[in-house]
Amino acid sequence: MLNCDQYLMPETLEEALAQWAGAPEGSRLLAGGTDILPWAREGRAGHVHLPVIIDISRVKELRGYDVADGRVRLGANVVFQQFLTDDELRHHLPCMPHCSIWFADDQIREQATLAGNIVNASPAADGVPPVFAMNGTVEIARLEGGSIVRRSVSSRDFITGPGRTILEAGEIVTAVTCDSMAGYGGAFEKVGQRRSLVISVVCAVCLVKLSADDKTFADVRLSLGGISPVPVRLDAAEASLKGQPVSRESVLAAVKTAGDLVRSRTRREYRGEVVRGFIERAIEDALADYGVALSPPEMKEAALANT
Repeated sequence: MLNCDQYLMPETLEEALAQWAGAPEGSRLLAGGTDILPWAREGRAGHVHLPVIIDISRVKELRGYDVADGRVRLGANVVFQQFLTDDELRHHLPCMPHCSIWFADDQIREQATLAGNIVNASPAADGVPPVFAMNGTVEIARLEGGSIVRRSVSSRDFITGPGRTILEAGEIVTAVTCDSMAGYGGAFEKVGQRRSLVISVVCAVCLVKLSADDKTFADVRLSLGGISPVPVRLDAAEASLKGQPVSRESVLAAVKTAGDLVRSRTRREYRGEVVRGFIERAIEDALADYGVALSPPEMKEAALANT
């Protein structure tokens, strides 16, 4: 059960920051609120009493998004459902519709925010690997001397461990900014114990762009979640694919040692086996989204013999 002494709903960022800075210890900030109720459910946190809950879902400055200079700035209240229904977001962030369709269910997608998914810092968070792959930055605000002060950090530096971030007292995440991936093919793969409302055992994201003749990889973005305390970007695999022919041999060579990245405390052997096949499939699906087919799966044995 969850209850609180005060439930506040500020309408401006300045008001929200002032309330958050003055909130008693143990207070909670929420936007969609889709994580706090499961956390407070009996069996996880038991009975939870909070002095103050500050709901920032009405803050005007945190709504909407902007596209400028090759970057997409997503306000902290952008929800996962928008990546499925907004054509401009689908165009600029082509992996996010694939991620969002796997994310929980219709009702939760209408409430759950990408920024909240990042702040929650779960090793299994679906929204974090795509942000890593798109060179995401996290914008943070605080009040200082009565003025709003902002700072931005790389998403890869923002999360420091399970449930841990670099956020300091009184700070609120106001936006997430990513590269525009317009013109790329995107894919998101996920495995768990069930299809609906599934928590990732492993998830993988891929974005690809090819040369003008579609013969070689011009750019590849790869990231994984669920295999370590924080999601990981596959920098070495990305670098090994750039400039290489679009072939199953190239893909298999790039992902050959990906299983070595697994650092999770449980099911490490299983995750290691899943990772290699998952990345291969994510690349194949991203290529299909781009409009290019990889060699048929039945040719995999021959490709393995050449790597």
